[in-house]
Amino acid sequence: MTKTILITGATDGIGLEAAKILVSQGHRVLLHGRNPQKLEAVEKSLSALSGGGVVEGYVADLSRMADVELLAQAVAENHANLDVLINNAGVYKTTDTVTSDGLDVRFAVNAIAPYLLTQRLISHIPASGRVVNVSSAAQSPVSPAALMGRIQISDDFTTYAQSKLTLTMWSHHLALSLQDDGPAIIAVNPGSLLGSKMVKEAFGVAGSDIRIGAKILVRAALTDEFAASSGKYFDNDRGQFAAPHPDGLSPQKCQDIVQVIEGILAEIKS
Repeated sequence: MTKTILITGATDGIGLEAAKILVSQGHRVLLHGRNPQKLEAVEKSLSALSGGGVVEGYVADLSRMADVELLAQAVAENHANLDVLINNAGVYKTTDTVTSDGLDVRFAVNAIAPYLLTQRLISHIPASGRVVNVSSAAQSPVSPAALMGRIQISDDFTTYAQSKLTLTMWSHHLALSLQDDGPAIIAVNPGSLLGSKMVKEAFGVAGSDIRIGAKILVRAALTDEFAASSGKYFDNDRGQFAAPHPDGLSPQKCQDIVQVIEGILAEIKS
């Protein structure tokens, strides 16, 4: 059955490789990218693939919450139903660390934007659908002050690790809140040190086959193996569901982080 699947950060890296697989399988793939020219080139490339999949492109800068709102609005206007949302877009290292909303760009893109996008689109995703959040093996206790942009963490790795735990925590909270009334919410570590541009820039290594990460995202999005796994964390380094950082399994701590995110979004909107 053909699925409609939105992938953020789909113009390179794991997102692009996952999109290639899904288009080749005949699905309708909604590609998100920040750069219009790059997105257009990827659209043309994927549209030429065999398999019968349909490709649509959406431009948005996920560091800006106003852009996230517009992205959600555009997708919802074009598609009454969305089967899968893959929150893949991520930032590790950048010279511009503070967004126009006053947030650290890692927290904004890696955790807050996907939360907002999911909230805006979840009513369009059936209970049989999926929200796949790309987490990481790098997870560190979250500083609410850093999440809110009130302090800056000088170390890129620590900021990134906190942002990925934030993503994992709200995934767990949302899954507990929805129970059987919504799609499965699954956090996935696609694999450590895969050969993405982000890994090369951050660590100076070529990395492993990036298709390792793409394949697990496709599995998480479509296979029965993940259908009853809402709220769980899949660690592809181990090839199985596993425990994330302990904070990611604490209902109270996860709820506290969600309240911080909601406060940030309310402040931006005002």
